[in-house]
Parts: sequence; C-alpha cells; structure tokens
Amino acid sequence: MTRHIFLNFATAGLSALVLSGCISPVPDAVENPLTPTQQFEAKVSSVPEEVRLAIHAGGLSSAQADALKGLVAGWRSEEGGMIGIQAPHVGVDGAAAYRMSEGARAFLIGQGVPADQIELVGYDPKGDPRPPLLVGYLSYRTEIPECGKSWPSITRTIANKPTPNFGCSITANIAAQVANPADLLGPRASDPADAGRRMDVLTKYRKGEITATKKDDNATGAVSKAIN
Repeated sequence: MTRHIFLNFATAGLSALVLSGCISPVPDAVENPLTPTQQFEAKVSSVPEEVRLAIHAGGLSSAQADALKGLVAGWRSEEGGMIGIQAPHVGVDGAAAYRMSEGARAFLIGQGVPADQIELVGYDPKGDPRPPLLVGYLSYRTEIPECGKSWPSITRTIANKPTPNFGCSITANIAAQVANPADLLGPRASDPADAGRRMDVLTKYRKGEITATKKDDNATGAVSKAIN
C-alpha cells in the first residue's frame, strides 16, 4: 500500500514537471524586468508622414496646397512635433527650390503651424534626376502587447513570483487608449513660466495682500429654479 502511494506521488510530480515544461513564455514579456509591474511595456515606433512636392518655378500648385492641408490636418490630430521641409542640394534649379521651400513654409504658417515648429534643411538626392521637395513629420504608433497566451497554475507559489501575465492587461489598455503615443517615450516640455504674474504674486505676498486673482461676475452663477 505504501509503495502504491509513493508511485502515485511520483507520477503526479512527473506530470507537473512535464506540464510546466510545456508552458510557453508570454510572447511580449520583458526579459529580466526590474520590478513585477515592468514585465510588459508598450513599444512605440515612429513612422514618417511625408508629402513629396515636385519643384517648379511657379510655386505651389493647387494640388500641392491641398496635399499640405491634409498633412497639417494629420499633424494637428496627432499632436505632431516638428515639421521638416527638405530641399535638395543639387539636381534642380536652386532659385526654384528656394521659392518652393519658402512658399511651403509660408503656407504651413498660414494653416496655423507655429513658425518655431518648422525646420528647413537640405538633403542629398543621390542621383535622383527630379528630386522633390519633402515636407513631413514623424508620426508615432504603439505596439499593444499580447496577453493571455499562456496560463500556468496560479496555485503554485513556491517561488513567490508574479504570474507570467501579471500587469499585461494594464499595459495593453494604456497602449490602446493613449491619445499621443509619443507621450509614452517621455514627459512633455513645460511651458515657459509667466514672469509677470510671478512678480505680481510675490509683490502682493510681501505686502500681506491676497495673491489670488479677483473673481469676475461671469465666474459666478446659480442653478435656475424657473419651471419651463
């Protein structure tokens, strides 16, 4: 009887080892994460959004203007960063390339793109007989990790480690919902401080006055009790 029980335990242990060996690792898991919450990460990749404009002495055509409008619409919806205007160094009439690049810059500013977010640079066309003017920006995409591909027994806690899928659903949800994937790469730059407002508050503070701004009549209100 004792020998029979021992064989059952040995068989069960062998089966557990075989089953655990069959469990494949989670596909998108990070190898050797620093903390359990970093087992998964939303990977961000950049894709260039670009229009290629033929260079001619007459400036921007109506079709080219429409193409730039579409580019600006996409840039605005994606909260894009710098827009680059690349003019070829050689292979075209230099004066025409300059007029086209300046015309494209002026058009972008007219569409609401801040001037400090437009960059004019040159590029080597590398033998292209008719090199175009390139206008574009970097668009960012998020790769959502795949969760739940393998599920080991969550009752085996001998090693006191998190389950292989721990944290995957949270990371996947954030990656799917984030409006601008570029925000996952790092924090945005802070807006410049209002030096005038800061000095006004500091002056009032030193005089012992109220530093808060005055509330105007438009900032007050009450719920109407009228019956319509």
